[in-house]
Order: sequence, then C-alpha cells, then structure tokens
Amino acid sequence: EVQLVESGGGLVQPGGSLRLSCAASGYNYRNYCMGWFRQGPGKEREWVALDSPANTLTYYIDSVKGRFTISRDNAKNTLYLEMRSLTFEDTAMYYCAKGPSIYGDCSRPSNYNSWGQGTQVSVSS
Repeated sequence: EVQLVESGGGLVQPGGSLRLSCAASGYNYRNYCMGWFRQGPGKEREWVALDSPANTLTYYIDSVKGRFTISRDNAKNTLYLEMRSLTFEDTAMYYCAKGPSIYGDCSRPSNYNSWGQGTQVSVSS
C-alpha cells in the first residue's frame, strides 16, 4: 500500500522559509516521479513542483520559480520542498504525490495519482 506522509508545515512570516518533507513507503520509491501540489483557501489544487526519479529533471509552476526547490533522497525514500521568500499567496495545504514510473512523463500533473494527507503552510504577519 502506498503511503505518503508530509511534515514541516507551519506558520511563517512573509519573506520567511520552510522545508517540507514527505516520507514515502509501500512501493519502489526510486523508480517513480514525485511531486508537490497545494490547495489554497477557496482554490483548486494546483501542482507546484515535479521531480524525475533521479532528480535530474524538475518542473516548477511559474509563481514559485526561483523561490522553491524540489529534491529527493532515494536512500531515505523522502521528498523535500525547500521554500524561500514566502508570500501570502503561498498559504495552502501542501501535498506530496506519487507520479508515474521511470517510463512515464513526470512533467504531466495529471499523471500523479496517489496523495498524502497534507501539511498546512500559513504565511501571515
């Protein structure tokens, strides 16, 4: 059974930083694309950052480019999202997601189909 457990969210002031983690289990983690998605208040869920199995290809939504960094430790079955220069618009529940295998297209958000429970990020002064 696929399990994804996010952590690291919290309350931060504008301009601050947070690092999210996602512990994965129940499948061969190193062979799958992984991604971060978020859903803000009153908004639909959107993809934020996507990563290939070997962390050689990454994709970011325009609003986070240069501020967020997705990475993974395949030895620890863990996905990370480093977030800097946070703004009010980054307030959301953040979810990690399992994507397609190494034979699939990591850049397509619609290919991600297993989700964690999420971790809340709130940016407030």
